[in-house]
Amino acid sequence: MTAGEDGRTSVRGTGEDDAEGPARRRRPRKGRAQRPWWQELPILVVVALVMALGIKTFFVQAFSIPSGSMQDTLQVGDRVLVDKLTPWFGATPQRGEVVVFRDPGGWLDDQPKPAGGNVLTKALAFVGLAPSSDEQDLIKRVIAVGGDTVDCERGKPVTVNGKALDEPYVYPGATPCDDIPVGKVTVPADHLWVMGDHRNASQDSRAHVGEPGGGFVPLEDVVGRAFVVAWPVPRWSTLPVPATFDRS
Repeated sequence: MTAGEDGRTSVRGTGEDDAEGPARRRRPRKGRAQRPWWQELPILVVVALVMALGIKTFFVQAFSIPSGSMQDTLQVGDRVLVDKLTPWFGATPQRGEVVVFRDPGGWLDDQPKPAGGNVLTKALAFVGLAPSSDEQDLIKRVIAVGGDTVDCERGKPVTVNGKALDEPYVYPGATPCDDIPVGKVTVPADHLWVMGDHRNASQDSRAHVGEPGGGFVPLEDVVGRAFVVAWPVPRWSTLPVPATFDRS
């Protein structure tokens, strides 16, 4: 406030002479300096690798088919994608599904060890972008689950709980059980009975009946269900459950 000549006070409007005062006192903020692309790139790579590793651990992983035991459904060198997510929610393998599982004990003793691969291949395998050459895993079709009774006789179709399976996926010329007939077996709880689609070239549950474990695969050894052939591109296809298992 100021005193006039007549002794009265008057108020100076803040919007008049001081209008530019605050503007002069305020300094414009400096924007954050943007990093050069070569500084951002390592951060992006690390984030991408962490995300890929998380996907491999909890969601989906690629696996390579090492043998002809699942022909013609799967060929040697095919890459399949395996669902690792649904087991986290309590899902268990069902009859007819193609599953990847860890060696239950001694199944791969007679198999040659895969080559280690180069540094790039190992790095891609580590994050799940390529199949690992170090993991000793198998892939077969689930024929029966815990509590089921399987009958595998020479000259007859495979039966599950007394019902014969219609198996068009079996390799042409191969027999359902003739090469390794094992008769009747009952699958223990929390285990699977698995067989290859190329029965005459598959060392599956039948081949390990007389060994510790009885040829059964513990559920805890199952990595996940193979749900699609992702590579090579001309062979891209899904891996649905055959209709015959709806009746078993």
